[in-house]
Amino acid sequence: MMQNKKLGLISLGCDKNRVDSERILAVASKHFTITSSVTDAQIIVVNTCAFLESARKEAIDTIFEINELKQTGKLEKIIVCGCLPQKFIQEIFEEFVEVDAFLGINDYDLLFEAVKLCYEGKRVNFVNKNEFLLEKNRVLTTPCHYYYLKIADGCNNKCTYCLIPSIRGKYRSQKIEDLISEVKNLGQVNELILVAQDVTRYGIDLYGEPQIVKLIKELSALDEVNSIRILYAYPDMITNELIEEIKNNDKVLKYLDIPLQHASNPILKLMNRKGSFESYLALVNKLKSEIPQIALRSTFIAGFPRETEEDFNNLLEFVKKAKFFNCGFFAYSREEGTPAYKLAGQIEEKVKEERVKKLYNVQRQISRKNLKSFVGKTIKVLCDGVDYENQSFYGRAYFNAPEIDGRVYITSNDCINQGEYYEVLITNSNDYDLFGTVVG
Repeated sequence: MMQNKKLGLISLGCDKNRVDSERILAVASKHFTITSSVTDAQIIVVNTCAFLESARKEAIDTIFEINELKQTGKLEKIIVCGCLPQKFIQEIFEEFVEVDAFLGINDYDLLFEAVKLCYEGKRVNFVNKNEFLLEKNRVLTTPCHYYYLKIADGCNNKCTYCLIPSIRGKYRSQKIEDLISEVKNLGQVNELILVAQDVTRYGIDLYGEPQIVKLIKELSALDEVNSIRILYAYPDMITNELIEEIKNNDKVLKYLDIPLQHASNPILKLMNRKGSFESYLALVNKLKSEIPQIALRSTFIAGFPRETEEDFNNLLEFVKKAKFFNCGFFAYSREEGTPAYKLAGQIEEKVKEERVKKLYNVQRQISRKNLKSFVGKTIKVLCDGVDYENQSFYGRAYFNAPEIDGRVYITSNDCINQGEYYEVLITNSNDYDLFGTVVG
């Protein structure tokens, strides 16, 4: 009986992909027994990322590792879905004979049908069989006190280095009423994290103009929601209205992730990014002026084609002036099918890695100084759980997003509970983390 089959899922990639994985589990739970143990599963679903070469390599390595279980263990079927088959099904269907079925980003509703055909001895390609994903339910994989709300999919920004539009398609917002219903169905949450490739453009395709502020207001009105975190706000769409909402809405955490990608004007132009060194710095200063306690995060690409030493020094200077709370830096990945792939002046890998290292060194000094300023102060921390390796509780302050930012390591004379807030006296700090003791 199919219902007796145990199914496990491996989710690769970003938090947006995690939400897709939770929908896959919702589909699977109607037909299979879900297991968190890969070695115990008879069916394994791998939800892949294909944004960068490194992500594709991780997906392929994962498939090969799982196939070893298929050869030696109880594993019977491997299902690969998500971005990798969505973009590269023509290349991988014949090559990866280890995989029994492939599904694209809108085909998760067809999981049971695909598995059924596999057990009939067929290899299945269901990529693009569905136009839209119908499943609205999710099986949460985050700790119960926080979860992600994907408010839109796809992207209309034509950044010259990016494969997302060719994988995920045009920007598509979820209706406000559907998002409200989803949050109500998921229940009480201490931290609701809004995600999309570009949250600031939310609603423009449905309502003719951005409705991110309206969405935030309606989510804030829900008793189920204690706080809201905003990720991936593009700089050209951060309006005065949005700034005022972040400033004045007590439920909105004073935190904003703004992926700028570069700060040298010639490179921004080559990237097809709207903005400049001057406008980006003005935005950062405006946000800090309007919301003094705000924690800003960003990401940058080093080694983009034709990036000169002057361009890179401009980027370094920008990072020094902007003083972000946290930053991520990545070496440019040359992706076939993007306009930047064809650009002359590609940078050597060694140079790209050296530039990333220099950027991290600059940001590390900024972060160290910033975190040191909290020593001796008491801050509010949401407990995420126990770090058994460090034998400590850990949590996050408002300036820490899950997994991408640092942690607050907590000691207490009493047992403390995951998902609850505590007042923590900060006693020490390092480059990325804080350490403190529960008070009161």
